[in-house]
Amino acid sequence: MEIAQAQQGYFTTRQAIAAGYADNTHTYHVRTGNWERVQRGIYRLTHLSPAEDGLTPAYLLWTRGRDDKPVGVLSHEMALSYFDLGDFNPSKVHLTVPVGFRRNSQPPKAVVIHRASLTPTEITLLRGMPICRVTRALCDVVQKNNLALEECRRLVKEAQRRGLILDSEIEAAKENPKFSAIAGKLFP
Repeated sequence: MEIAQAQQGYFTTRQAIAAGYADNTHTYHVRTGNWERVQRGIYRLTHLSPAEDGLTPAYLLWTRGRDDKPVGVLSHEMALSYFDLGDFNPSKVHLTVPVGFRRNSQPPKAVVIHRASLTPTEITLLRGMPICRVTRALCDVVQKNNLALEECRRLVKEAQRRGLILDSEIEAAKENPKFSAIAGKLFP
């Protein structure tokens, strides 16, 4: 219960086994309506309120590695929408995973996978989910779509006013070879 509540009602097969539910009882819990099977290896406790973030926590669980820990991070327009910046309302969930990330199954249809190395300073937790900090999300959005530069410049001012961007993050973005050109335009 504690694990599922921390993940907005979702949990993995391994988490259920670690909590004491034998592997051969999972179908019973689904059949009786205690659990909802969301996708292979991911379930939701049905007696909990629907997740505030819909299936997003389940999509993060889909990115779990061999150690059963999610490696995905909400990113790009999705991250900006969580910080309530701009008019971004992405129709798909944008997740950034490590470059070497591999899964045997295709990503869910509602998910866009981006591959990149994120530093711990580029990630924060919001509503219990890992999410790119605003500076990284803005750089990613502009890198993906240069036409978004003007909109993102406006968002930089708002984010700075709200304390969502640190000077150290701007300096790090300007020093990052991947983003130096973008950061120079985005953060005057």
